[in-house]
Amino acid sequence: VTQKLLNACELPKKPMISYYEHNRRARGEAVLEKLLAGETCALVTDAGTPAVSDPGEDLVALCAEHDVPVIPIPGCCAAVCALAASGLPTGRWCFEGFLSVNKKARREHLDTLQGEKRTMIFYEAPHKLCATLRDLRDAFGGDRRLSLSRELTKLHEQTLRMTLDEAVAYFDANAPRGEFVLILDGAPDEPETEQDEAERLASAAEAVRRRVEQGQTQKDAVKAVSAETGVKKNALYRYVRDTAHAVRTAQHRRPRSPAVCRLQGNPPACGGRCCRSTAPLCGLPPSARQPAPAADSPDPADG
Repeated sequence: VTQKLLNACELPKKPMISYYEHNRRARGEAVLEKLLAGETCALVTDAGTPAVSDPGEDLVALCAEHDVPVIPIPGCCAAVCALAASGLPTGRWCFEGFLSVNKKARREHLDTLQGEKRTMIFYEAPHKLCATLRDLRDAFGGDRRLSLSRELTKLHEQTLRMTLDEAVAYFDANAPRGEFVLILDGAPDEPETEQDEAERLASAAEAVRRRVEQGQTQKDAVKAVSAETGVKKNALYRYVRDTAHAVRTAQHRRPRSPAVCRLQGNPPACGGRCCRSTAPLCGLPPSARQPAPAADSPDPADG
């Protein structure tokens, strides 16, 4: 395929060497030797983006270890093309590549994605597609939405949108052809209870408090924590404001020391609870009331 491309572009013939999964170690060292000697090499793939879910990844890592510059040339990316055509959420997504052929490793991989809310992208070969669809159905449920794109940018390009149950049934009846990109919908949001929401707000408010203690303004802290946690900014601001007001009110109503009212008896009739009131039970005007002694100060009545 690469030679056909060079001929079509009327480029001068250059020596080419094969580089694939089973010879990548030996060939990688040979390519690196040429690069270190000052030659320029181009990594080309027959399909897909070089170095993405591709043995070229190891060659690029080898170049990075030896400070050899690697210049990517933009081109078609199957993952992004399939995502754009999937009809599924594209704001946040994760690329999972090819699943392992080892059953245990594959199951462990899928187990780690059980709660993944982002749209997931997988690559799969046609001869393994049916088994992979069954594994995805077992892991995520038959109702999970899926988009399957094959032969992207080629003559027989096709995108199918269905659930995992429908996909299993379809490809049991129709043999897969071509390389596939699977776009899998993320986990649905679980409905929150009032208790869940209260716990999230309390946790977010604590994060705001720590940021304020570190020197951030309350406005900036609320904005940052809202972005990190997903808690709505206005709800978090109101929660922080109302909590602070409740704390101030509790402090205002806190019982004062009985020593404040000892001119009127010990213990005072009010129990010391009304010393800040404009109409205290003791009847004394504010100027006549004694200030509460400090916590470590001796009580003058004991003197």
